[in-house]
Amino acid sequence: MTSQFTDINLGYLLDLYERYLADPGSVDAATRAFFQNWTPPVEVNGGFPVAAAAPAGPRQIGAGVTAGLQPTPPATPTSRPSPTPLRPTAQPKAAPAPTGEPLAALPDEMARRLINFVELAYQIRSFGHLGAHIDPLGSPPHDDPYLHPEYYNLTEADLRSLDDDIIGGPITQGAANAWEAYQALKAVYMGTTGHEYLQIRVPEERDWLREVVETGQFSPPTQPIDERALLERLTHVETFERFLHRTFPGKTRFSIEGLDIMVPMLDEVIGAAADEGTRNVIIGMAHRGRLNVLAHNLGKDYAQILTEFQDKARRPHAVHADGIDEGWSGDVKYHLGARRAVRGGAQVDVTCQMVPNPSHLEYVNPVVVGMARAAQTWADRPGPPVVEPDRALPVLIHGDAAFPGQGIVAETLNLHRLPGYTTGGTIHIIANNQLGFTTDPMAGRSTTYASDLAKGFRLPIVHVNADDPVACIVAARLAHAYRTKFGKDFVIDLVGYRRWGHNEGDEPGFTQPVMYEQINNHPTVREILAEALIRRGVITREEADAMVSGAMDNLRQAYEAINATPQDTVEEIPVPRRRGYVDTSVRADRLARLNAELLHLPSGFNLNPKLKRVLDRRAAAFDRGAEGGIDWGQAEALAFASILEDGTPIRLTGQDVERGTFSHRQAVLLDVKTGQPTIPLQNLPTARASFSIYDSPLSESAVVGFEYGYSIQARDSLVLWEAQYGDFVNSAQVMIDQFVVSGKVKWGQTSGLVLLLPHGYEGQGPEHSSGRLERFLELAAENNLRVSNPTTSAQYFHMLRRQAALLTSDPRPLVVMTPKSLLRHPLAMSPIDDLASGHFHTVLDDVNVNPGSVERVVLCSGKVYVDLATSKPRQTVEEVALVRVEQLYPFPGAEIRQILDHYPNRRQVAWLQEEPANMGAWPWIRHCIEDILTPGERLVYIGRRERASPAEGSTAWHVAEQTRIIEAAFDTRDLKDLPTATEVQHAS
Repeated sequence: MTSQFTDINLGYLLDLYERYLADPGSVDAATRAFFQNWTPPVEVNGGFPVAAAAPAGPRQIGAGVTAGLQPTPPATPTSRPSPTPLRPTAQPKAAPAPTGEPLAALPDEMARRLINFVELAYQIRSFGHLGAHIDPLGSPPHDDPYLHPEYYNLTEADLRSLDDDIIGGPITQGAANAWEAYQALKAVYMGTTGHEYLQIRVPEERDWLREVVETGQFSPPTQPIDERALLERLTHVETFERFLHRTFPGKTRFSIEGLDIMVPMLDEVIGAAADEGTRNVIIGMAHRGRLNVLAHNLGKDYAQILTEFQDKARRPHAVHADGIDEGWSGDVKYHLGARRAVRGGAQVDVTCQMVPNPSHLEYVNPVVVGMARAAQTWADRPGPPVVEPDRALPVLIHGDAAFPGQGIVAETLNLHRLPGYTTGGTIHIIANNQLGFTTDPMAGRSTTYASDLAKGFRLPIVHVNADDPVACIVAARLAHAYRTKFGKDFVIDLVGYRRWGHNEGDEPGFTQPVMYEQINNHPTVREILAEALIRRGVITREEADAMVSGAMDNLRQAYEAINATPQDTVEEIPVPRRRGYVDTSVRADRLARLNAELLHLPSGFNLNPKLKRVLDRRAAAFDRGAEGGIDWGQAEALAFASILEDGTPIRLTGQDVERGTFSHRQAVLLDVKTGQPTIPLQNLPTARASFSIYDSPLSESAVVGFEYGYSIQARDSLVLWEAQYGDFVNSAQVMIDQFVVSGKVKWGQTSGLVLLLPHGYEGQGPEHSSGRLERFLELAAENNLRVSNPTTSAQYFHMLRRQAALLTSDPRPLVVMTPKSLLRHPLAMSPIDDLASGHFHTVLDDVNVNPGSVERVVLCSGKVYVDLATSKPRQTVEEVALVRVEQLYPFPGAEIRQILDHYPNRRQVAWLQEEPANMGAWPWIRHCIEDILTPGERLVYIGRRERASPAEGSTAWHVAEQTRIIEAAFDTRDLKDLPTATEVQHAS
């Protein structure tokens, strides 16, 4: 009789129930009596039971679990919710003819057992992870009453009386009855591995995951594991840590012990990637276990690591021909990276690299995925770039406290399916030692698991016990296979422990005495595996001990070798002088041709009428005798077009960059009737490289990190990020401090990233005025940056072309304070000749004054120059020259000195700025200017006083203050009492 309840018959039962709900009289009396006390638990979907939807009301089975909450207390059978409709709005329909005898003839008890077994199987498949034993230290699982037969009043005898095939799926293969199927379900879903797939919304992915998990596709014996080799690998991992612990007691190393299996898991992922033909495996991780991964997965030499523990590492000292010292300051050993080649199955060298990271833990995440995206991209052809996700695999190893605790994790996860940022899937491993420094999980997160954040992004999650090596290897195989098949992220929550304190100088017993009493008496995973293999006769105890002795001998030999070497010597490597002048001119006829190509639209394209006027103006700018000139947006487009024609790829991202925050760019045009886009910079017939532009998500930190990573991987590409407003870069300050400005001196990373930060005071309040120029100047040293505040479109044109030209010979990040109100201002427009000839000028002199009449030279930068030049006092005062400092760093001291010499009768040099005195360039630049003045000559400041906020919160206040500054610049009444520069020089 039980064999009648196949999927078809179960479907028939549900159809009858719908008819009963719509009209109880439509079914016979026996069936009505059955349904009166029956709770429909499931509906059938592709052979697998799936939870039935129900309206809000009494708690449904598993509701608390799916919400990510702690399991609710066990309920008694009599407290189960009353029947609720599966599909209350469904209309009655004719039921299919049943197979077997009529339902009315079935005993109620048999039907109850069948339905309850289906519900039990569904709950184990969905929430079995709550009953899984994933803690090596033996803490009880979270558990849930719905995972146990007792909740459903099912006994072993009940289940043995039922056929197993009612629950469907491969788990029933080989099972003689429902009891054996239940045991198989427990082994798969409630052993040392817990699977979370319910959050995935794509049935194909859920079905695939269930299929491979229940068939054991990646487990022995289907996919064997060389346990002897695994033991040997774990022996090297453990012995390395023990040697360091004994040789350098108390030295910080952030030991991997308790998560040793992570190294073989990475072996498995890297090997699988190599066999698939992946060309790059890019790994990012924080401190925990880093040295071990560097030594064993990345092949970093033992001797080099041991030397670093003795602070004897040799780092070449680069000294430029002009005397500039670029000493590589380096970083602590557990922040450094490495790279090595792996021979894949197709005999293709695969570059495996560990990306250096700062102590800001998870902030390396977007850098890694940005590097992976760059490694996947073919950009050496016109049009959009071609992205091949199989070319590179990003792997991120997270801390269990940091994964839910640091917002950069969520920002990075949000990128994983966005068109401009997807990498075809990242493999995430949470190195879960169940502690954050000294903080217990209950004080560090509001979720059941450290991995719960990933559920919001519909990612599959596997929780696995770090003391079960086979289960961990299987999890690694599953992660890579899922990524390969579906091109999406996968999360492994590797649950272990931390044998020592957060660092080896900590005493963990102060804050976790009970936990560390367990850890002190807990065997290592190597010991656990060795004992298991010895019991099974795979190896002998002598062989296991020999593995330890051999590994220890290798370490001793490396240590003795470094102690036999002489002390450090400093090696100076002369490098070429940095290039100053770069010819960035573009012939006028070439500019005209590029402009025409940029304005060419596809046949039948319906342009927005307002945009047509913009493009018509750009066309007219090249007509003879045309008034005005090239505005900011047009100059940028021409610069990009010429750079693409020169063969340099371009990637531009940021919030609203396709249009431009101020509607100045319009790089992507949309057909007003069809909505189809066209990107003129991708349609250039003479381009020799790709152009890509993407509106970014509302994120700064992850996006800037991503673009930085892209720029250090694709060094020949011009990579730009534009802030919606300059102050938005505040949210990316960690990326600026730890990567952009210091990545080269710490880790040798070379980046030509361009940051475009709209900056200038227009009365829009504190949050939309300043791009925080002062922060970049404070961080500028050792020629690590270029910081510019250009005032004309020609300057912007040449600056972009210069940055592209120097990508291979002198790459450095470029920070640009871009304008807002000047984007279409006549004074910011440039004639075509200024683009066609010349180069970027670090300083622009005042060509509208008589040098002999000038008594005050006002040095300024950026948009405030236009306020000065268009003011009423400018029309009448002849004694003031306005000199624009277009590049603030590297400081153009020689150029400014040369310009000052043009004004022999100057009595005063002033620095004028819009920003408060404690912000902007003044705190940094005053000393630079004073160093180049004539001895005895004094520098004065004109601008806002020191303030806590960068700008006024009222337009009226802004106008009043701006007016005061402008008037002060041209107030020369007190200058007559001062000596001229010539007189000061003679007196000195």
